[in-house]
Amino acid sequence: MKILFVCIGNAIRSQMAEGFARSYGNDQVIPASCGLHPAMTIDPKTVAVMSDIGIDVKDQFSKPIQMMAKMEFDLVVNISGHQLPVAFQAPVRKWDIPDPVGKSEEEFRKTRDLIQKFTLQLLDEVANK
Repeated sequence: MKILFVCIGNAIRSQMAEGFARSYGNDQVIPASCGLHPAMTIDPKTVAVMSDIGIDVKDQFSKPIQMMAKMEFDLVVNISGHQLPVAFQAPVRKWDIPDPVGKSEEEFRKTRDLIQKFTLQLLDEVANK
């Protein structure tokens, strides 16, 4: 199953979700991520808090949604809190997860833990289909 995770900058939330899906669901899913307005790099706090739990996202990079809209996915997970500017053939699921941009590393950890929970639930759902 090909899953696309979308947030605003593709620097924090969608990168975390992609990292979790890649680490925990590599036999079930092919994850990707993108942003509505991609940042130049992944936020260093994202790399740090994911590394704290043994998940390496430092080689992932930000991509624009327009680039990913040309690809086929089985599911799109919108974490941006905004309407997507492009249409996908796949169903779109919304995750309501606050953006920790500009906040403390502790807020990044809270976001990471919430995304981990949502991603594990999604992978469990995929495995039981």
